[in-house]
Amino acid sequence: MADCCRQTNGFSAEITTREPPALTPSAAPSYSRGMALAQVSLGPVTVSRLAIGGNPFSGFSHQGPARDREMRRFYTAARIKEALRVAERAGIDTLFARADNHVMRLLEEYWDEGGTIQWFAQSASEQDDYLRNIDTAAARGAKGMYLHGGVVDHYFARGETEHFVRALERMRARGLAAGFAAHNPPPHEWIRDHLDPDFQLCCYYDPSPREASPHHVSSDQELFDPAHRDGMARCISALRAPAVHYKVLAAGRTPVEEAFAYVARAIRPSDVVLVGFHLGDDGDLIAKTVEAFERIVPGGRGSAPPR
Repeated sequence: MADCCRQTNGFSAEITTREPPALTPSAAPSYSRGMALAQVSLGPVTVSRLAIGGNPFSGFSHQGPARDREMRRFYTAARIKEALRVAERAGIDTLFARADNHVMRLLEEYWDEGGTIQWFAQSASEQDDYLRNIDTAAARGAKGMYLHGGVVDHYFARGETEHFVRALERMRARGLAAGFAAHNPPPHEWIRDHLDPDFQLCCYYDPSPREASPHHVSSDQELFDPAHRDGMARCISALRAPAVHYKVLAAGRTPVEEAFAYVARAIRPSDVVLVGFHLGDDGDLIAKTVEAFERIVPGGRGSAPPR
């Protein structure tokens, strides 16, 4: 899903581990609110063009096991809810996060306390019955849903594309904006040519291939190859459905300014950008990232990088 990044003044810093500091986000961000508040449609749902991802909340850093532990220790329930409130103040209105018991319990608390961010649910790869997972997410307040990228990669590699048809039918039956994630162009191209999803989550990198298993295994040796990013950008340019661009920061390996400059060349006007935030690094990280997004990604031209 989204990046789990360490940034300083709009740039990535060296990935290390340390004792997490207190969460001290600014109460009132001082930047102007423009493109981050712009709305696009993903099927029946309108969302902000910049969305927040839940990977850091669940301890998925894509920076190795030590960094995973750091995120899990930092992100208590109270800190996750506060991070969502900070995102609200920054103009972000949509969270993409797992449809597991941890996330659903937290969101119930957050909404009961007056939170307004809407939820697009990612199927939980550890749950074998994805149809039941779709039903549960819809009953627990999801506005949209998508099959986990590793699950899509795995089914596609096995030629089991009938799962995509079943999932789309169930998501639509439950009134959800319906989509699919994947880490490689071929599954997205098959979905484009055979189905009519409301959106497709397009990962800029394939850090740990899922042909043998759909599950992510945390490692210090994940691969983030710029050539793969170029291939996905070309794929996005040929999709019919809106794309949600994710892992655009290469999980904190690419500086924000550089990453958003690339996004500005690849994004189309109907697309969304998804970024996760580890506020244990910087309590103002969301405000800084929104400012950079508004400044660097003004509207999106949808021009893929040259071959």
